[in-house]
Amino acid sequence: MLALGLWGLDRGGMWRDEAVSYQVGRRTVPQIWRLLHDVDAVHGLYYLLLHAVLAVHPGEVVLRLPSLCAAAGTAGLVAALGMRLVRPRVGLWAGLLYAVTPMAGHFAQEGRSYAIVAAGATGATLLFVRAVQGGSWWPYGAVLGLTCWLHEFAVLLLLAHAVSLALARAGGRVWRGWGCTAAAVVLALLPMVAVSQAQAAQLAWLRAPAADTAERLLREFLGPTDEVFWVCLGLGVAGLAGWAGRRGEVTCAAVALPVVVVPPVVLMLASQWSPLYVDRYVLYALSGAPLLVACGAERVAGAVGRVCAAGRLKGDPLSQPSYVTLTGVLAVALSLLHQLPLLQKDRAPGHRPDDLGAISRAAGRNVPPGEPVLFLPGAMRNVALTYPGAFRGTRDVALVAGAAASGTLYGREAGPEEVRRRLARLDRVWVVADGRLLAGRRAPRNPVERAKATVLGQQFVARREAVRGGVTVRLYVRPLSGLPAPPPPPPRPERW
Repeated sequence: MLALGLWGLDRGGMWRDEAVSYQVGRRTVPQIWRLLHDVDAVHGLYYLLLHAVLAVHPGEVVLRLPSLCAAAGTAGLVAALGMRLVRPRVGLWAGLLYAVTPMAGHFAQEGRSYAIVAAGATGATLLFVRAVQGGSWWPYGAVLGLTCWLHEFAVLLLLAHAVSLALARAGGRVWRGWGCTAAAVVLALLPMVAVSQAQAAQLAWLRAPAADTAERLLREFLGPTDEVFWVCLGLGVAGLAGWAGRRGEVTCAAVALPVVVVPPVVLMLASQWSPLYVDRYVLYALSGAPLLVACGAERVAGAVGRVCAAGRLKGDPLSQPSYVTLTGVLAVALSLLHQLPLLQKDRAPGHRPDDLGAISRAAGRNVPPGEPVLFLPGAMRNVALTYPGAFRGTRDVALVAGAAASGTLYGREAGPEEVRRRLARLDRVWVVADGRLLAGRRAPRNPVERAKATVLGQQFVARREAVRGGVTVRLYVRPLSGLPAPPPPPPRPERW
């Protein structure tokens, strides 16, 4: 996992969410605390962690290192679960399968909290198994509580573990221990729930998931390509065959199946009323999939061994444990080779929703120092906050207070009338904008953005431009007095 994660870790550009992590993590602790009162409270603990990490060296690679280390830790924890629930070779196969899954590799290279949440949730599941087998419950509660403060949707893991106890037909003592721990985790999370509920407008862009959403997530868990997907699905079904162990005993299937199914299903169902689902919010459920597949592979290997024994083929290499283990490792390596083009594509900057590094380079080549710049919408200022060198010496037309000083993500802008007055004094302005807004394919959300778009469309004409992904860096000039304004240029195609 560590080797795959280091491959292409420096993509040469951050996308918008990573850029937020980067610029917030570089603020002082009081500035971060002020920001969390209004926005991104669910990521507060992660921002404080990044503040300590980026203090060592502020950079794109360092930003992603916590996620990479967490992903490597998760692969090891998945292996530990397989070893504890079945046997060492099942743990080996499961850990390797997790490491070569493209979804795990994607978030191992992202400067956000989701890989760390996955590590915490997988560690909590291992501690849950230990507690059911006679260990203490407080380490489980402490790790899960901390993980929920990194991202509150990790609390759905409690429901998955409750299903595991039901499948194991656990006794009253185990249920009481789990119930007290679960109650403590929920109570500790209530302040976060209260604050994040007040900031729910941040998720207004989400839409209710449909049937194809569930199918897409299943493919991300088992393998995006058809060959890997169908093999893993067959082995996963085979792994379900022995879910019922002795009374009070948790089996591999009884632990892995609820982890991989319950959190995504509950979040998708809840999203039918209030959209909350994004696949990265349930990344931690991925750990159950390789466990099921490895458990199914163990059952298939056992069946083959029994056939060899029945046919008196004890000398056959496939009947030897070391060869069985090696065969499974080679199968995982074959899966990696088959999915290598997907992994390589994922490491290209253009595979993310946007590439702020490329946008800043385009602005640096085109926008001279001293020129006025307008960001449309204001969130596009994220480019200048993350890569300030490209905008050094320029004048931000709409800005009233900086991001850190105002306790906001992107700074505080002037009102609609003031923005109109400021633009009225300009003969030319460089615009860094969402291309869909400029092309009219998307409506501005608030009065300030509508005022920007209206003034640009009515009083200015477009001249030079550079397009990077869905973002446009364009020069607007005011036409000479008495001359009719030429028609605006036709919208660029999505893929330019």
